[in-house]
Amino acid sequence: MHLTQLLKGSALSALAVAMAITALPTEAEAQSRDRQEHLERDRGERAAARQERRAQRAVRQQRTERRAQGERRRETRRSVRQQDAHESRRARSERRHDRLKTTESTGNNRVNFAQARRERREDVRERRADRREDRRETQSRNRTYHAERNRSYVDPNRAERRAERIAERRRDARREARQDRRAERRQDARREARQDRRAERRQDARREAREDRRIRRDAYRDGRRAERRRDRWEDRSIRRDAYRDGYREARRDHRRARYYDGRRWRDYDRWDHRRWRDNRRYDWYRHRYHNRDIFRLGRYYAPYRDYRYRRLNIGVQIGNLFFGSRYWINDPWRYRLPNVYGPYRWVRYYDDVLLVDVYNGEVVDVIYDFFW
Repeated sequence: MHLTQLLKGSALSALAVAMAITALPTEAEAQSRDRQEHLERDRGERAAARQERRAQRAVRQQRTERRAQGERRRETRRSVRQQDAHESRRARSERRHDRLKTTESTGNNRVNFAQARRERREDVRERRADRREDRRETQSRNRTYHAERNRSYVDPNRAERRAERIAERRRDARREARQDRRAERRQDARREARQDRRAERRQDARREAREDRRIRRDAYRDGRRAERRRDRWEDRSIRRDAYRDGYREARRDHRRARYYDGRRWRDYDRWDHRRWRDNRRYDWYRHRYHNRDIFRLGRYYAPYRDYRYRRLNIGVQIGNLFFGSRYWINDPWRYRLPNVYGPYRWVRYYDDVLLVDVYNGEVVDVIYDFFW
């Protein structure tokens, strides 16, 4: 049994060896065939690449030749144009020289002027013809250039021009930004200057108001007694004189006055600027303390453009533009002022209030710093 197994194993091994020996040449042949096909394919691809490179080289050479031809044609046209321009300038200078000689030799100015005009017209026609010819050449050159140009053309200066355009746009943007910043700085400077001027005016107004209040306070302290004493003395003198001439008639004449309203004379009582201040109904100062908003009337516009504030006293006469209807206080009781009669009107003057006789412009009563 062992012998039969051994024979079977040896037979199988011999068969396997025979099959392997027969399979080796077929695999080698297949590998050699694949190698040859790969080499042939590489040779074909290299040949195609060489042909493509040769075609591209030929196209580039043709482009270079066309560019060289175009440059030569442009140089030729430029030289011809320069020669024509030089000849035309020389001809014009010769004609001008001949014209000057003709003008010097002949005395007929009209003929010379007509000839000069004709020559100038001929020069203008020649220049126009030259410009038309240049335009035609430029247009034909552009048409030829666009016709010869193909889709595969790449401008070598395209990147440079694009960079120049980008740089120019950036410069324009920077210039505009600088201009905007300058304009903003100017506006800020003007705004600050206006604010400074307004602040200075407010400070000046406050300073003047404080000074006026101080002056009034000092004047009231220093002159109130003297004023009362003087008023009493005047009243005594008036009463004494009135008693001599008839006390009752003098008293009535002193208190009464007349004015003409355009149709007839009217009688009225003279205004007493001390009596109403003692009445508590007309305590405008306390009323202003509790009602501040109604005493804020806004800016005062003087009737004259260059007019400045001047402190007015009782007895001063002012122009009729200062007590026009737009300055009247139509509701005096709103500000706790007494109602007026006859020719009197309460009038606003800056932050002061004046009682004015509208028929002669006399200020009969005044309240300083009445409004805010």
